[in-house]
Amino acid sequence: MVYRAALKPRAVRTGAVGVLALAFALPAAAAGPYRNEIRNDLSECRAGSGPALLVTVDGVKSSAGTLRVQSYRANAAEWLVKGKWLHRIEVPARAGTMTFCLPMPAPGTYGVAVRHDENDNGKTDISSDGGAMSNNPSLNIFNLGKPSYSKVGVAVGQDVKSIRIRMRYM
Repeated sequence: MVYRAALKPRAVRTGAVGVLALAFALPAAAAGPYRNEIRNDLSECRAGSGPALLVTVDGVKSSAGTLRVQSYRANAAEWLVKGKWLHRIEVPARAGTMTFCLPMPAPGTYGVAVRHDENDNGKTDISSDGGAMSNNPSLNIFNLGKPSYSKVGVAVGQDVKSIRIRMRYM
């Protein structure tokens, strides 16, 4: 059997390869700096592989549901703004302590938000779901779970920075 693509002129074959390459490149380019869903690859937080945040989350209440960890730039225009997260890791929850690696695009100041959707319904259920943020700021009725970016900001340089976040539940 003869492979037909081999019989086409070189320009057609090259054009097809270019279109195929563009099709695979577009999804990554379309995301830009925001909304990058990544897997939890702890090897990206080895010494010398920064900038990155090695995030240890303590106090996960149960192994039910999903834990979501998101990074944001710690500034007024982006902190906890819908669609302005940089990286997101979603994994099955595991009671106790969990560790995540969040690579950062460049040195700067970043905030991390963690959410435990215990019943996996995609909604925030105040009576069962948990949450936490970098620097473990106090949460109260006045800030409605959204402390200032200046309270959650963590300076990240060229290296990997380790932080601990404590989960909170009602």
